[in-house]
Amino acid sequence: MPPRRPLSSHLLAPPAACLVLLAVLLAGCAGPPGPPGASVQDPATGSAPGSDAFPVTIDNCGVEVTVTQAPTSIVTLNQGATEQALGLGLANRMAGTAYLDDEVAARFAADYARVPVLSPEYPSLEQFLAAGPDLALTSYESSFTDEVVGTREELASRGIATYVDPLDCPRTPGAAEPGFEDVWSALREIGRLTGASAAAEELVAAQEAQLGAVDVAAAPGTTVLWYDSGEDTPFVGVADSGPAIILDALGADNVFGHLDGGWADGSWETVLEADPDVIVLPDALWSTAEDKIDYLEQDPVLRELTAVREERYVVVPFSETTPGVRLVDGAVHVAEQLADLDLADVGRGVGSR
Repeated sequence: MPPRRPLSSHLLAPPAACLVLLAVLLAGCAGPPGPPGASVQDPATGSAPGSDAFPVTIDNCGVEVTVTQAPTSIVTLNQGATEQALGLGLANRMAGTAYLDDEVAARFAADYARVPVLSPEYPSLEQFLAAGPDLALTSYESSFTDEVVGTREELASRGIATYVDPLDCPRTPGAAEPGFEDVWSALREIGRLTGASAAAEELVAAQEAQLGAVDVAAAPGTTVLWYDSGEDTPFVGVADSGPAIILDALGADNVFGHLDGGWADGSWETVLEADPDVIVLPDALWSTAEDKIDYLEQDPVLRELTAVREERYVVVPFSETTPGVRLVDGAVHVAEQLADLDLADVGRGVGSR
């Protein structure tokens, strides 16, 4: 869900390495959230959630976030944040969730079904406040505006702590481009804020192993268009996004990797000049892969792209392209599909990264 777009509201089997996470997920299966402020016990230990020391203060996108005790009424505002919380075993402390891009991963489905859905898209301020949150998590800064649930300052004045995935924060000039270490750093920070640091470390270790097992032999030098949506103008993954992290990890070249930010308007002229080897198509409820393929194949100019003529498409759930716990899955599935395309004899284009 690239943050600038007004949005309308695949399940893949988990890789073997994700079995390591089962113990973490089972720890979150102790019934629905209690009322805001209620005392919640860790089902595994019978004590207060987590073993972290409070208060915890974190600098998050330039905002100082302080949590004085383990949150007991967490609201997640989009799928990336929701699956981060579920991956950390926090289902029994989630008071509400909102806004799916596609289907929740199978390994989270049972826990997700126990969390109240506040709205199919972003909740209104009234719906949000009615859940009684003490911590709100989001993947995108645009969640915390007057048009959605209010600014971070306004929410802080109501006693609600807020956290934005740092991959959506503006990158400091000269800073290194983001990578999976940033994804895992966010999981660790959420772990600290929620008293789930041990679960975060287990999850990060599992994902490090999962990424380390990825076969990248088919990817180096492959030029890729990461085509999110749009027709007259393609909306694409660029330098600081989840797609960029995946492509960098695989050694592939992003046609629009020279553009700053997470997502941006590209141009079909640039695409035609690059003639990418492969087109990656995120599959979302609001922009399906099938719709994008239909557009490419029916356009009299774009259908002459080599990747379109030879149907070199890679399709991944949108939720595997955003900051969060499923980005590693995205890297796995992109690598697998590149291998299936058998690009060994394909003449590589001139990429921008």
